[in-house]
This record gives sequence, structure tokens and C-alpha cells, in this order.
Amino acid sequence: MTRTLVSFDWALKRLLRQKANFSILEGFLSVLLKRDIIIVNLLESESNADDGEQKINRVDLLVENEQKERLIIELQYSKEFDYFQRMLFATSKHLTETLQKGKPYQDIKKVFSINLIYFDLGHGTDYVYHGKTEFRGIHQDDVLGLSVQQKELFQKEALYEIYPEYYVIKINNFDDIAQDSLDEWIYYFKNNEVKDEFNARGLAAVKAQLQFDSLSKEEQQAYENHEKMLLAERGILATARIEGKAEGRVEGRVEGRVEGEQQARIEMARKMKANGFAPTTITELTGLSPHEIINL
Repeated sequence: MTRTLVSFDWALKRLLRQKANFSILEGFLSVLLKRDIIIVNLLESESNADDGEQKINRVDLLVENEQKERLIIELQYSKEFDYFQRMLFATSKHLTETLQKGKPYQDIKKVFSINLIYFDLGHGTDYVYHGKTEFRGIHQDDVLGLSVQQKELFQKEALYEIYPEYYVIKINNFDDIAQDSLDEWIYYFKNNEVKDEFNARGLAAVKAQLQFDSLSKEEQQAYENHEKMLLAERGILATARIEGKAEGRVEGRVEGRVEGEQQARIEMARKMKANGFAPTTITELTGLSPHEIINL
């Protein structure tokens, strides 16, 4: 089988954390936000931390740009009904943890939550959604804005620029017809391919730097294992949801789904352990703790 580009989730996990590859992420973020984005720092995030809670179906990355804005990029395969709340929690947690005690509120950093999801979230037919905070008068229907003094103090033109902004890209809703630069990026996310005619910023670097054949033999094997486990987990979780729903009709839908998915992860870990996978790899791919794996 001829391999071309590695998937974006693998790139987020392994390759885009290297400064030499920042141009790829800068390209995507610039196209999405419609302005020039230069990354200056890769900050600590859930996926950066080796805390034993990573799951194969989720990747997140936290970066800081030249304007000291924080951008949380999260990629998710498995369906989560409370994903909207998780987006809110991630931005709120970051805001509270980064404002140093005693500092004025004006030092709060602007946060963008960028979510690449491979499941149907909410109810909507589009594939790109943008959410931002707006205060609208209930009597005059006017939009509350910043005063001249606040604009000067905060270096912002509009009130929404202070608050977190959210982007949700529902990749599976994309029809594979690229009509602009953002569509070209989404086509890559969905198909692991960059067409010759695509010219969106950053995609040339994707074609040059994210080739499967350019990986070391160890990285190629790790990527193959990642893809296999991803397919296996998605299949197992799909089965678990069906079983969980059936069980949930008697014992409660939520409880049944959670128990089904946890059992699926345990069964996956057992198989991996039997096939000689390292405990750290099993932890990363299943989300089980090292203690749980040892006791299997």
C-alpha cells in the first residue's frame, strides 16, 4: 500500500511540537483566523503532560502567538455529548491558572478554543462554526462596546476580543469540495491528502514535512501501530456504545455507555499486553492508569 501523508492527529502528537515544524500550524491558524499567526511558544497542555490520562482518540495542543494570545487546538474522534462543556472547562481552567495572584484582570490572556472533531456535535448542517461573546441590549437591541479609554487600555477595538472565542470544525460534515483555503486544510484533515492544486498557507510544508516515508523506521512502526489501534478502538467503542445503549435501557443510558466504553478499554489493554506492548504505550492508547494495567 502506498503511503503519503501522516494524519493530522499524529502530527499534533509527534511532529508539530518541534519548532522546525511550527510553520505548518501557523499556516492553519492564519487561514482559520484570517490574520498572520506566528507561534512563539508551545505551552503545557493535557497532551504535553505524561500523566497517564491520554486517550488515542483525543489530542490537544496549547500554543502562544506573538500577541501573547493562547490557542488551544483539540482533536477528538469519539462522540462526547458534553463536549460543549468540555470546551468551556478547558478555556476557563486555562484562564484561572494563568492569571497570577495579585495581577489585575486586564492581564487575562485572550484564548481561542479550536476544535477539530470527527463526530456529529449538536444540531447543525454546516461544517465550520465560530462562537464569540456579544452583549446586546434587550430594549434597544444595540451591542455593548468598549469606551475610548478601555480601547486604549486594553488595545482592543471590540468587547468580544476580550473573551474566549470558539471554533468547531465538524470534519465529517465536509463534502470534499474545497472552495477556499480553509476548505483545503479541512480536506487534508479528512483525507490525509493535499491536492496538487491546493495553495493554502502551510500546506506546502505539510507535503514536504509530513510524508510517511520521511519518518524513521521506528516512527513509521509507531504510526502504523497508532492507526491500527485507532481503528480498533473506534470499532470497539462503537460496539460498546450499542451494547451500552441496550444495557442503558434497563440501568440508565449514561451509566451503560460509560461502563461499556470502560470495559472496551480494558479488553483492548488485555490484548495489547498479551501482544507485548509496553505499559507506557498501553496507557497512552487506552487511557488506563499504569496501576490498572499491572492488575489486568
